[in-house]
Amino acid sequence: MSDPALGLLMLGLIVVVIMMGFPTAFTLMGLGMFFGFIAFYDPTHLFLDNKVFELMVQRTYGAMTNDVLISIPLFVLMGYVMERGALVDKMFYSIQLAFRNVPASLAVATLIVCTFWGIASGLVGAVVVLMGVIAFNPMLRAGYDVKLASGVITAGGTLGILIPPSVMIIVYAAVAGQSVVKLYAAAMFPGFFLSFLYLVYIIGWAMINPKIAPKLPEEQTKVPVPDWLRKFQAVYSRNVFVALLSSLVSPGRAMAIQTEQGRVSYVLLLKNFAAALVPFILVAGTLATVWWYVVIHQQAGAQEVFSGVEQLGTPGLGAGPATPAEQGPPQGFYLWFGIIAVVCALWQIRYYARLDADRLEVIKLLTSSVMPLGILTVVVLAVILLGITTATESAGVGAAGAFLLAVQARTLDWKRTKEAVFLTAKTTAMVCWLFVGSALFSGVFAILGGQALVEQWVLSLNLTPIQFMILSQAIIFILGWPLEWTEIIVIFVPIFLPLLKHFNIDPVLWGTLVFVNLQAAFLSPPVAMSAFYLKGVAPSHVTLNQIFNGMMPYMAVIVVCMIIMYLWPGMTLWLPNYLYGG
Repeated sequence: MSDPALGLLMLGLIVVVIMMGFPTAFTLMGLGMFFGFIAFYDPTHLFLDNKVFELMVQRTYGAMTNDVLISIPLFVLMGYVMERGALVDKMFYSIQLAFRNVPASLAVATLIVCTFWGIASGLVGAVVVLMGVIAFNPMLRAGYDVKLASGVITAGGTLGILIPPSVMIIVYAAVAGQSVVKLYAAAMFPGFFLSFLYLVYIIGWAMINPKIAPKLPEEQTKVPVPDWLRKFQAVYSRNVFVALLSSLVSPGRAMAIQTEQGRVSYVLLLKNFAAALVPFILVAGTLATVWWYVVIHQQAGAQEVFSGVEQLGTPGLGAGPATPAEQGPPQGFYLWFGIIAVVCALWQIRYYARLDADRLEVIKLLTSSVMPLGILTVVVLAVILLGITTATESAGVGAAGAFLLAVQARTLDWKRTKEAVFLTAKTTAMVCWLFVGSALFSGVFAILGGQALVEQWVLSLNLTPIQFMILSQAIIFILGWPLEWTEIIVIFVPIFLPLLKHFNIDPVLWGTLVFVNLQAAFLSPPVAMSAFYLKGVAPSHVTLNQIFNGMMPYMAVIVVCMIIMYLWPGMTLWLPNYLYGG
């Protein structure tokens, strides 16, 4: 048998052996060592002189010294601390109240929590199991269709591996030799867009067929407003914002109102007024941050660099290409910014004109449950994308922030901390050994000529770039049926990477399409790990087939998302090109 044939045999065996249930990392290393020994075999040399042993050491050392992989244990620790800290219950309740008037409100709240909790944890299994415990039974008791309830949990739970910070993106960056921060920026919009498509599907299905998501009874949608706030409204104004402003100027009548802890204090009035201002602060802060970064920060930074170069007496060095951000706001920025600012201002005016006690209590619940996690997530991503820290340093900030949140919520004890650290070590070891096995396997595969044979076959098809994109993504989509994303990323993605240059395809765009595509790996039978995660915590009467049926529409949504990304590559490439050039 020729060496290329041995390489293809090795590639086929890896799929068979993994499907038989053998551990992926050690299967990769075992097959790599076996076929590598054959590839390097020389009857004139001793057994231990075979070069495959040197290759094993080199690949192991290369993987262990890879800077990109250092951030994995910290991001994983952040996720496990979040999960063990049990911070999601209050978040789900507050979001459900906020969307109580939306069709399929429980499913919508579940998807939103899955999205943002997935970002914070990045652990598909943890998110699916946690939301299965918190949201699955309430949806079933409310009369929701089993397929709707199971589909939103299993599909929403996978978003954490797509939206940064994501371990999958880190592993791909290490395999493909790409910038982690650039891949983070590229995956940002597609990740939230996929979540938006899920949301459109859920609400649309509920509007077309209301029976699948009946309206909740009043007792489940009633906002818990304290008695003193009702009395406060009666004394000042129905509009709570106006009432709070008036009470801060003239607090006498407010301080005469009794609460469970005594009379209303001026501090209590200030706290409620501050809570009422949260939507305004968030909107104004976001607009101000965008304006500062686009209009002020980037040009100031570019000017400083140019001035510094001129002072060195080498003005020619400053003639290199600048990023779009450094070139100034793009044409039309001021127009679109003005339109968005006006729309936000009108929405704010309308919101505060209708602010009552119910809305204020929802704001307070969201502020206490969602905002801490939201701030931590934004900080972790912002410091990476803006170039303030590396991914590793940002992961450290995220892990420290997760501990602070858990401590503040008084949900993290020694037992849970120990469990989080143990699971982090276990997961990190698995990923690292998987990377070592993949490095050895791919090296032997290339030495045997398997890589060259695959390249020759693909090139012989005379494909256009778009045809190659469709073929490669279709193969990865099919591989997602029997395999998990880790196996696909470390085994099969490296086979396609050398071909991207030939077809003039951006590895960032192709990789982001792979990330979206691999959501299907968690949703496609027979593996469909999301289904098995949910089945483990679902009531006994819910069958695995029902869960599978609930996941199928979301696979179609994933395909739609990928088609849109094909047709509109700017959704993927605009942000990394704007921030870092391209």
